[in-house]
Amino acid sequence: MFSDDERSNRLRPLILTELVAQYLNDTERARFYGLPETTRIRERAKIISPDRLVLGEHCWIGEGAVLDASGGLTIGEHTSIGVNTLVFTHSSWLANMMLENHPGSDLIERKPVRIGKGCFVGGLSVLLPGVTVGDFVVVQPNSVVARDVPDRCLVAGNPARVFSHHDEDHIRAEAARVRASG
Repeated sequence: MFSDDERSNRLRPLILTELVAQYLNDTERARFYGLPETTRIRERAKIISPDRLVLGEHCWIGEGAVLDASGGLTIGEHTSIGVNTLVFTHSSWLANMMLENHPGSDLIERKPVRIGKGCFVGGLSVLLPGVTVGDFVVVQPNSVVARDVPDRCLVAGNPARVFSHHDEDHIRAEAARVRASG
């Protein structure tokens, strides 16, 4: 029933890790994955190549998010990754076109992704290999980030584009408004 080859033997512990993680709460799951204690990582979130993930303090990873860190992934402190968001750091498109899409193919391209501190990446968004998302960025839900995003802006769409910039005074004013209404 079980294959006894190098790839199967390498993947089996990862599969079991994901299975066990489903029975833990957010804090236990973060500890289990070796993430910062302040991380909240929800059910069904998946981390590919967790050894290549650098995660800041006080991050939230939503249900069903897939973080592909195989090409290197850095996420800054106080950043939230929305439900069912996909972050890719590799692509096999060329391996597919050359009919060489097999484990270890030298045509699988890997590029690091960096998401800054204080970011909110809305659910169902996709970040493509090689992009850098600046600090204090809002990525609206259902966006596809295919290019670098500067600091302190809101992006949306497919492909995502900048819709507005926000300075520190604007953020402080919004925080005061929300606190006053609550």
